[in-house]
Amino acid sequence: MSKLIITAAITGAETTKTMNPALPCSPEEQAQAAFECWQAGASIVHLHVRDSAGKPSQSLELFEKVSKLIRAKCDLILQFSTGGAVGTPVSERIAPLKLKPEMASLNAGSINFGDEVFENLPKDIAALAAEMKKLNIKPEIEVYDLGMLEYGVSLVTSGLVNAPAHFQFVMGTKHGLSGSPENMFYLKSKLPPGCTFAVAGVGRHQLQVAPLAIVSGGHVRVGFEDNVYFSKGVLAKSNAQLVGRVKELSLLLQREVATAAEARGILGIA
Repeated sequence: MSKLIITAAITGAETTKTMNPALPCSPEEQAQAAFECWQAGASIVHLHVRDSAGKPSQSLELFEKVSKLIRAKCDLILQFSTGGAVGTPVSERIAPLKLKPEMASLNAGSINFGDEVFENLPKDIAALAAEMKKLNIKPEIEVYDLGMLEYGVSLVTSGLVNAPAHFQFVMGTKHGLSGSPENMFYLKSKLPPGCTFAVAGVGRHQLQVAPLAIVSGGHVRVGFEDNVYFSKGVLAKSNAQLVGRVKELSLLLQREVATAAEARGILGIA
């Protein structure tokens, strides 16, 4: 079994400081949060950026600024979000890829988020995948239900995404798959040979799915994008606190945690 890769999703597009005042929004806050997560055991940081008013943005300039600040502090794999926020057009979502991050998220379908639709049309998914392939960016195929997994697999078999691919199971959203063990193991069973996977549990599912991923050879994403609590009714003090708990779990379960350099090798990032 490979070492465990921990991803820190430090900000997201929907979380606000009213939910947790420790949410990092400015480039400086994000860089410090990423550094603290690196110290705690993360090897990937999943990036959304915010404008000066704290609103979600796909500004190339902001992604560039945050990236430079993080790289000046530590060695982390930078994974840009191409999801943006609900309603962000694909023309804006694709723009930061020009900076050639090592990884980027690739959502494999549309899903209801509250009373809105997070829209990912097949033509837009294909355009994002083609741009990542052209720029040698490793996609992380985001899966919220079984249909998205099967579509994601089709991206690999068709050659739009290079094999072996990396998938992430996003579990516990209101309108997607829950974080039950049965769901996670079924999704894993459908992966093509050689592919890697990570699990991101939303809300209370975050702590539930992390040990399942650790013992089954998967990887784990935690952070304020998905969950702002450390325990029931108790806000997490920082993203790093959530990362540190996963590292402690992994070491308790006798699986070492990967550095960024080791994570590159596991994921086949040149």
